Amino acid sequence: MDEILGITDAEFKDAAALVYERFGIHLTDQKRALVAGRLAKRVRSLGLPNLGAYLAKVRADDSGTELSEFINRITTNHSFFYREKDHFEFLTSTVMPAIKRRLKDDPAYPIRFWSAGCAAGEEAYTLAMLIRESLGPLAETADWGVLATDVSLSALGQARGGSYPSSRVAELPPAWRGAYLERTGEDEWTVTNELRRSVLFKRLNLMNEQYPFKGQFDVVFCRNVMIYFDVPTRRTLVDRIYRYMKKDGWFFVGHSEALPRDTCPFSYTMPATYQKRAESAR
Repeated sequence: MDEILGITDAEFKDAAALVYERFGIHLTDQKRALVAGRLAKRVRSLGLPNLGAYLAKVRADDSGTELSEFINRITTNHSFFYREKDHFEFLTSTVMPAIKRRLKDDPAYPIRFWSAGCAAGEEAYTLAMLIRESLGPLAETADWGVLATDVSLSALGQARGGSYPSSRVAELPPAWRGAYLERTGEDEWTVTNELRRSVLFKRLNLMNEQYPFKGQFDVVFCRNVMIYFDVPTRRTLVDRIYRYMKKDGWFFVGHSEALPRDTCPFSYTMPATYQKRAESAR
């Protein structure tokens, strides 16, 4: 068994500062053992004497390759299909009917969803399934798509592959699982090629001041992402996402991420669900 990597106060503070500076993630002292454990193998594989030397290497690498490796190891990318199902039920009962009314008035209306912090893609593919199910035959002619972004290249690689163990797909409605997933192993399900073409996976650091988007979104899911951010970072991110949403667009966060109503630009609808109202546009 590998020897446990030692981590000094200075090394942990440096690691926490680097994660906060580049990705907005706030590491408390309770994450100290996690940082040491997840970076130990990388430090040894590079033949470096300690974590301090590794962090110096990360900062000195102008290519960003080691920074990407660093954040891949620090962050946790766990999700599953149809997670927090009340959001998907609300999309089906309220949001998609409104979008279909717009589509009826304008057949060229572009339907755009964004899964921000998509991890291994389960949320993004669930959204694509929901859109197809809601649109029915219109899905073949309508202009629609799902953008899925994450800072982790490792997570994005898994997402593009589209293969998952049974435990990750267990919550899906059986009809959706049968229509959009294929059993490709004893404990493996793979998203169909047709559905995969509906989702575009891209690397994006949510801490960037500007996002490379040409249009705005009807729906943004940014769930269980802001739990890693401090209050000022959350406020800045919410304001930034607001700018990229259509009027009356819907914003969904995780159920442990309620937004403070006195500073939130969105109108509260129900727990973890917000809307960009015309009267609150800014």
